[in-house]
Amino acid sequence: MKALKWIFISLLIIVGLAYGGFQYMKHNTKKMSPEGNVSFVTEQYDVSIFYNRPSVRGRTIFGNLVPYNEVWRTGANEATTFTTKTDLEIGGQTLPAGTYTLWTIPGEQEWQFIWNSKEYPWGVNWESEASREAEYDVLTTAVYKEYIPSITETMTINLVEAGEGFELQLAWENVLVRVPIK
Repeated sequence: MKALKWIFISLLIIVGLAYGGFQYMKHNTKKMSPEGNVSFVTEQYDVSIFYNRPSVRGRTIFGNLVPYNEVWRTGANEATTFTTKTDLEIGGQTLPAGTYTLWTIPGEQEWQFIWNSKEYPWGVNWESEASREAEYDVLTTAVYKEYIPSITETMTINLVEAGEGFELQLAWENVLVRVPIK
């Protein structure tokens, strides 16, 4: 009976240390890439995005840290989430109201934006590959990237009124991509 008690106590200590270690790693990761929230609310729209904001810190981002033509979690840490309370039109396609994870495939000229219906606990797996499962993709659209003259140190996503609707704008390093939405 005493041995069982010590085994149970030892297991509790191991679980406690593992949990504490994970929380410590998560805290340090969040310091380097803090959380960001952006929303666009009007009479017609109610859209919000949660993401983590990595910084350039002297690195070459696109084509290096974030490889071209590979799925990217669109930020750091947890997968970026996109929530809309109304149906939206993106690239001539309908995105139904709901919560999605937002993935991108950056290219040298063109980017793919992907809305995926599955929510993932983290943006990458243990091999640092994007966690996205393509069978859950709901909508994909392509947009061209623009170069901007100054460096955007910390990745920034904005939702900005534009034309008949609004734009999702992602800026980081010397790149800006815009996704028209209505």
